[in-house]
Amino acid sequence: MGLPSVVVLPLLIVVAAGVYYIYNEILHFMSKSLVRNKVVVITDAVSGVGAECARLFHKGGARLILCGTGWDKLESLYDSLTTDADPRETFAPKLVILDFSDMDSMEDVIAEVVECYGCVDVLICNSSMKLKAPVQSISLEQDRNIMDVNYFGPSTLAKGVLPMMISRRSGHIVLVNSIQGRLAVPFRSSYAASKHAAQAFFDCLRAEVEEYGIIVSTISHTFINASEPPPVEEPVPKPNPVAEFIARQLTHGVRPSVLANEIMQTVNRKRKEVLLVHPIPRVALHLRSLFPPFLFAVLAAGVKDSVLAEQMQ
Repeated sequence: MGLPSVVVLPLLIVVAAGVYYIYNEILHFMSKSLVRNKVVVITDAVSGVGAECARLFHKGGARLILCGTGWDKLESLYDSLTTDADPRETFAPKLVILDFSDMDSMEDVIAEVVECYGCVDVLICNSSMKLKAPVQSISLEQDRNIMDVNYFGPSTLAKGVLPMMISRRSGHIVLVNSIQGRLAVPFRSSYAASKHAAQAFFDCLRAEVEEYGIIVSTISHTFINASEPPPVEEPVPKPNPVAEFIARQLTHGVRPSVLANEIMQTVNRKRKEVLLVHPIPRVALHLRSLFPPFLFAVLAAGVKDSVLAEQMQ
């Protein structure tokens, strides 16, 4: 005799939940086993995303090289990772001072990174500098600083570890970029330009090094929704309702833990390109390719000429 229909649905739900749980446990186990003993470099490791990545890879048994601009935060992160950690399962991280705004130091930094373990298996370029302001108010110095941090720094570091990856015919380079590396919005000209440059560089690099067994991944995400209060920004014109809705969707944030988990999965599954955004930015990307005049009109509608005219005086 068959089961009553009133019992079948709950039973299916329980079975599905059990299968989903087992699937996640298997993925979790594989995540640890795949990165174990790998030498992983994380730039800006003291940021929200960087610290979450450090925790994930440290628990997975990776040999971490954590980079940051100051000793205090790096040592604090080191203490949080090593306290109560099992030395039989994890490795104490190496710490390296890295400041992309000081490009003259890059040669020494690369040498120090290489000396830690003699090789690099995974390079995660996580550093980023943001800037929100009208074009006419951004100085050349600001343009150069943001290009150093967002483009010249990651590309130079990637070039530095590339020879050893080529000689070993293995390696993985991950660029944690931004949706604005593929879609530009008003008042973020320098930031979007630097992210577009980085996206293009790593896209080219991916094709050039594939024959050597090296994987290059780019992760384009929306605004990082960290717990800290957002920085004080210059006032900008109030957009119309349509542009305001699209702007909210374009900057609807992702949690650092979610992005860090995506980075781990990207490394494990060797994904080449990841888009971590909500539906509206995805639609905007398609509009940019298929109907650019419409997207341009919507974005421009959010900028009031009268306010911009006052700012230009």
